[in-house]
Amino acid sequence: MVAFECADTMTALATDLPLAGIRVLAVEQYGAGPFASLHLADLGAEVVKIEPPGGDISRATGPHFLGDNDSQFFQTFNRNKRSVVLDLKTAAGRADFQALVATSDIVLENLRGDQAAKLGLTHPALAVHNPRIVCGHLSAYGRGNERAAWPGYDYLMQAECGFMHLTGEPEGPPSRMGLSIVDYMSGVTLAVGLLAALVGALKTGRGRDVDVSLFDVALFQLTYPAAWYLNSGSVTTRQARSAHPSTVPCQLFPTADGEMFVMCMTPRFWDQLVEEVGAPELRNPHFASVAARREHKAELIALLDREFRRRPTAAWLAALQGRLPVAPVYGLAQALENPFVHAQGGVQTTPHPALHGMRLLASPIRLDGARLPGRVCSALGADNSALLPTAVTKPAA
Repeated sequence: MVAFECADTMTALATDLPLAGIRVLAVEQYGAGPFASLHLADLGAEVVKIEPPGGDISRATGPHFLGDNDSQFFQTFNRNKRSVVLDLKTAAGRADFQALVATSDIVLENLRGDQAAKLGLTHPALAVHNPRIVCGHLSAYGRGNERAAWPGYDYLMQAECGFMHLTGEPEGPPSRMGLSIVDYMSGVTLAVGLLAALVGALKTGRGRDVDVSLFDVALFQLTYPAAWYLNSGSVTTRQARSAHPSTVPCQLFPTADGEMFVMCMTPRFWDQLVEEVGAPELRNPHFASVAARREHKAELIALLDREFRRRPTAAWLAALQGRLPVAPVYGLAQALENPFVHAQGGVQTTPHPALHGMRLLASPIRLDGARLPGRVCSALGADNSALLPTAVTKPAA
């Protein structure tokens, strides 16, 4: 089994990062949990991915594979991590895991809500091995409730929590967002909760359980539409052309050769738009205030549609970008080949034995202006021999 050049190189790169010296045991698979530990790994934590025999199912997620037991999908969520294979359903596997807990700071899992207690992954179960261990739990519906044993995924949360109701054109069917945003936001939320609990443990010497669920995170992201409904009975609905529900103009607009998104969120931005477009009708008192523009939205949008169609997208961007919030509508290829992305170091070369020039998106976090380093995850189980004997012989912290 090949350990890639991951372990020693990652350790050297991580020594100056803020989470250097923090060990995370990640009992995780697929997207949401790995997205949480990805941020911790990028910031320098030693993330030890605890995989069942056969590995994280995302290693077999195609269509773009990197040899046996690896894929571009897997590496997207698991760079900078190490891999240990343990069967936590066996006594031997649990014993090895508990030995690792004694020298670790965080345990993270994203199993069904009823599994953490069954496998002994909670703080009460692990505190005997390490009282300051912080245990993070990310499940579909949470633990200790009537849905704890239910399987669940991002798309289900988008359906039940109202995201699909808010997404798409008014005359069309409900639609999900194009990305698994609930998974990713749940991962980020768990990472924040774990870091807060870790600070507490470092101060007090006592860890705790941190619970996050996809359902809770999805519901929390309803934000102001939820407040409007809960307090005023107002139901936010889908808006044409992805428009903001109350601010006008803030939506997609057609140009002579495509579309662009314009956001006049402040009076100053509105004034600049009026100046650049130049149509005298825009100075109509009907459009003089935020409330007036909202009241006369149909009239205003028809007028702006007429004016924006007079020039191609590039001309409008040249005139407006930097003065008010405006952006082109790119496809995936255009978004990833955007010169600004590459000038800012947004794409990182992450060499892999099966694809030496493999590129991944860089962490969005910068430290002292610098992007965070990235290396591929270890091959499946490649770190067993290095970590398990060390864990067994090293005394508990």
